[in-house]
Amino acid sequence: MSFIQQITPSEATGELRAAYDALERSRGKVANILQVHSLRPSALQAHLTLYLDLMFASSGLSRRQRELLAVVASRENACGYCVAHHRETLARYLPDAGLLDAIAQGGDLSGLDAADRALCAHAVKLTRTPARVDAHDIDALRTAGLDDADILLITLIVAYFNFVNRIALGLGVAFDAAEVGGYHG
Repeated sequence: MSFIQQITPSEATGELRAAYDALERSRGKVANILQVHSLRPSALQAHLTLYLDLMFASSGLSRRQRELLAVVASRENACGYCVAHHRETLARYLPDAGLLDAIAQGGDLSGLDAADRALCAHAVKLTRTPARVDAHDIDALRTAGLDDADILLITLIVAYFNFVNRIALGLGVAFDAAEVGGYHG
């Protein structure tokens, strides 16, 4: 499942078992990206708390937009694990398979509206060249109709996926079709 030892849900006890139980109730199963944290249950819980806030809490960004950011940032980092997982979720909100492929592979995004294209462009720049992000980039997001709370969340989501991509890639978190599918929410 990864380059390091992991404690599977069937082996978990104590604090880790409680975290896995909560994940199984809310998401249907425990993703490999979370199981890789099993040797540090407190980090798993902190990671999960941040993820749930960024991806599910009330905000001006839709779930589709949040998943779009996840796929674009992960694509830029060549993180197959996160691209596969979040493309699967994005498909629930964006049923156009050709456009999903373009998003996941860096193709033509003209099928997206201006605001979503601005989100994608910002995710690419923040991932590739974060030191070059400036006030003009933020103004472009405002021009696309996003307010400062949205812009903060965009930045947090892109930064989060840069973090998670490095966990998945750095620890060799494995996936297959069965692991990618079947989650709730």
